[in-house]
Amino acid sequence: MDFDNLKQHISKRVSFTEEELHEFCQSFKLVKVKKRQFVVQPEFVPRYRFYVVQGSFRAYVIGDEGQEHTIQFAIDDWWITDYNSYLLQQPASMFIMALEDSTLLQIDYETEQALKQRRHVFETYFRILAEATAAHMARRVITNLTKTAEQRYDTFMERYPQIGSKVPQYALASYLGMTTEYLSRLRNKKTIPKKLI
Repeated sequence: MDFDNLKQHISKRVSFTEEELHEFCQSFKLVKVKKRQFVVQPEFVPRYRFYVVQGSFRAYVIGDEGQEHTIQFAIDDWWITDYNSYLLQQPASMFIMALEDSTLLQIDYETEQALKQRRHVFETYFRILAEATAAHMARRVITNLTKTAEQRYDTFMERYPQIGSKVPQYALASYLGMTTEYLSRLRNKKTIPKKLI
C-alpha cells in the first residue's frame, strides 16, 4: 500500500521517526468509493476518520424544509468525517458523499484512540488536526456573518481555488449561502473581460 501522500502530510506538521511513521500508517485501511457513495450518513455512528488520497467529498445537512446546506468539502490531502459525532461516538447529523470516484485511507475510532495512548507524538498530530479544523470553522462563521455574498465567493476562491473549480456549482452555492443562480451570475461577472477604456 502506498502511504507517500499521508507521510508527506504528516511530515509538514509533526516529526515522526521512521518507526512511528510505519506504525501510524499500518493503522489505516485503503478504501475506494464510487461517485455519489456515502461514507457517513445521519443516525449511524461514524466509525471512521478519512484521509483523502485522491478525490473529492461533500459534507452536508438537510434542513426541515428539505434544503441542503453544505458544511465542508474535502479534496486530495484533506481529512473528513462528521467530527462532532465521530469524536463523541454519537449518531451522525451529516451526510458525507463522494463527488467523484475517490480513494481514501480510513482509521477507525478505537484504533485512533489506541494510537494516541501508545505514543504522545500521535496524540500531538491529531491535536494539530483538531486545532486546524476548529480554526477553519471559526473563520467560516466570521466570514458568513461579516461579508457580503460576493466577498464570501472572492475569499473562498482566493483561498481554495482548487475546490472552486472541482466541486459542482450547486454544492459551492450551498456552502457559500447563496442560490445556484446567483453564483452563476457572479461567476459570469468575474469572467467577463473588462472593456478597455
